Amino acid sequence: MRRSFLTGLVLMALLLVGCRGTQSDNPPFHLNLDMDFQQKFGPQESNPFFEDNAAMRMPVPGTVPRGELRDSSALYRGRTGAGDYVGDIPIAVNRAVLERGQDRYNIYCSVCHGKTGAGNGVIMREDYGYTPASSYHIERLRDAPDGYLYDVIANGVRNMPAYGQKIPVMDRWAIVAYVRALQRSQNASPDDVPPGQQARLGEDGASPTASRGDTE
Repeated sequence: MRRSFLTGLVLMALLLVGCRGTQSDNPPFHLNLDMDFQQKFGPQESNPFFEDNAAMRMPVPGTVPRGELRDSSALYRGRTGAGDYVGDIPIAVNRAVLERGQDRYNIYCSVCHGKTGAGNGVIMREDYGYTPASSYHIERLRDAPDGYLYDVIANGVRNMPAYGQKIPVMDRWAIVAYVRALQRSQNASPDDVPPGQQARLGEDGASPTASRGDTE
């Protein structure tokens, strides 16, 4: 019995090895069809079930695609229900958000606005014909509501293009948070330093404000 079993295994192995590399015009044998042969209509095909014979249908009126409800005006538009810019970022800001904002800022924003937000990015320092980018450290932008910065990222302003198609909603807010961090870093005072580290500033109370020049 054992010898017959071993003989069968050897024959099966030889059969499988002999099939390797063999080509066939026959359709593959499916143990589980997995809806491989389902009845369906492709794009632009005609479907006689509908009066207009179009297989591609518009969404049912009143329905919203999953994940696209966008029921928060503050989060998705940066505005209140009345249409005013929100004053504060409507998401929790933590280290991970700031690091994400720094990463996205360096990719999309720093080429014009510079690594410190001073408006002297790499393409602004050469004769490329671009309108000078704004510095984030001017009073108007330091005092602007967070929703305004979000709106500018999403929809653009003046010569700045819109990035709404390139930067997702949460990344836009992360960039806003990082811009606020840049503004604070370049306009800091001794009171912004943690109490445990203020003694390191020196007895003269020298401001810890970093150089306002771009450090690229």
